[in-house]
Amino acid sequence: MEKIQAFPANDEEQVYVLMDSWYTSKKLVDTCNSKGFHVIGAVKSNRKIRPNGIEVSMAKFAGPYIRNSDLRSVTVKGKGKFRIYEYEGPISDMENAKVLMSWERKFNQNQTPFCLLCTDLTLDVVTILEYYNVRWEIETGSRYFKELLGFDQYQLLSFKAIERYWTIQYLVQNFLEFQRYEWSKVSTVTLGDTVREFGAK
Repeated sequence: MEKIQAFPANDEEQVYVLMDSWYTSKKLVDTCNSKGFHVIGAVKSNRKIRPNGIEVSMAKFAGPYIRNSDLRSVTVKGKGKFRIYEYEGPISDMENAKVLMSWERKFNQNQTPFCLLCTDLTLDVVTILEYYNVRWEIETGSRYFKELLGFDQYQLLSFKAIERYWTIQYLVQNFLEFQRYEWSKVSTVTLGDTVREFGAK
């Protein structure tokens, strides 16, 4: 929340904060709202919605009440096809949000949907999914740092420590990108190749 409060943004830009279900909470959403930011985040399927005033968890709503004809088919660049159910209204302790319940490729009543929350009610389904898809690129980068470079050993709580941690990551990322660029003059090298090459030395 401190990092969100400190994030510099001007009035001309709309900021979207992307997060996984571990972070999506009313407190964090309220912090984003206070800055004029919107949230697009995964939410656990046990969170409760109120379609037609009846409170029910998304998991329990999906099976008995959603039919294949209620869904729309959406293709997201780089991620494939999804079947989507769109809900707008209260969710848990939040007054109003847009929620997407999605199934990859085809609908299965016995399968728990992947659920996304979006506080920007003006965004269409495709745009929400495309924005959230950016988070996977962040996850890939995070995996390099955690699994291949040992950054998973850092456990930090203070704002200053997190900023320092991100500064170290930024320097490492730039060093690796510079080396990847140099090596790519001879043959194509990915960032992962570069990390593994240093790991082997």
